Order: sequence, then C-alpha cells, then structure tokens
Amino acid sequence: MNGKARRDKIIQMLSKNREPISGKELAKLFDVSRQVIVQDIALLRAQEFKITSTNQGYILLEEEKISRVFKVIHSDTEVEEELNLIVDYGGRVDDVFVYHKIYGTVRADLNIASRNDIKEFLEDLKTGSSTLLKNITSDYHYHTVSAPSEKLLDLIQERLQEKGFLAKLKDYEPINFWKNETEENDE
Repeated sequence: MNGKARRDKIIQMLSKNREPISGKELAKLFDVSRQVIVQDIALLRAQEFKITSTNQGYILLEEEKISRVFKVIHSDTEVEEELNLIVDYGGRVDDVFVYHKIYGTVRADLNIASRNDIKEFLEDLKTGSSTLLKNITSDYHYHTVSAPSEKLLDLIQERLQEKGFLAKLKDYEPINFWKNETEENDE
C-alpha cells in the first residue's frame, strides 16, 4: 500500500470512529513504523484535516456538517458499492432525488451514515414492492452528501469519479451542484 492509499484509509478510519485510534494501532494495522504514522498525520493536517492528538490516540474533530450534491449513475447491482464508498469516507447520504422532465424533482430522504444503514436500506428494497428512484431516469440520480469537511467531500468526489459513478449534467438540469465539474463522464 502506498502512502496516499494509507492516508486515505487513516482518514476513513478516523472519520468512522468516535474513539481515539493510537499511533501504535495504526502502525500495526498498516505494517509500518509509528514514525511513518506520525508523518502521515502531519501530511493530513497540512491538507487541513482537523486531527488532534490525545493521550489515547488520534481523533478527527467533528465540525459543522458541509453538504454537496453529486449527480451519479450506476446499475442496480452497484448501489451498495456506491453507498459504501460514501460512508467509508465519512459521508452521510442525506437523500436521493431525480430531475424528471415531466414530474420535476422527485426526492426521498435516506439518512444513510453506515454500512449497517446500507444493509437495512437494501433489505427494505428486497422485501418491498418498490424499486430504486433512479430507475425512472435511466439510472441518473443525485445524492446530497454531508461530511465534517470540504476535504472529505473532495475525497468522496474523487473516489466516485475513479469508480465512474459521477455523471455530467444535462442542459435542462437547472444547477451545476459540483464544486469541480468533471468532463470525463459523458452520458
């Protein structure tokens, strides 16, 4: 595992845990020295992640939740992967919505913040007679995602882009919600 991947994983772990994680524990987990972990934490702080050291370990400080809307596209079989990606990086999937040319905006609250929430959501879909909202717009849909920092939202956006889940806005869509629009995913 390279340094960037290790630092991404450290941020994931710190964002999911409310209890401190010791440098010794992180070093053992990633099979590196504690000094490497100290350097990783310093680099993450330089990227403006609010990490504090306590006598019990490192904590990512909670800040006011910041939200961003992502337009995404994926198949039904990729729903779990998409949602896991968001929550694994400390995001909360507040809702799902679609822009329909006839019906306008159709929105549903999700409030998904953990893998357990995802499991329950998917079970509800399996046992119910409903389908995913994205299916009325050829898989295109939006999520409002909140996180403790812009940096985490940037990281979520990067990972969604890498997986090919981000989609380009169409002309009839009223607002470009993205912080940094990407041109790579054409419809």
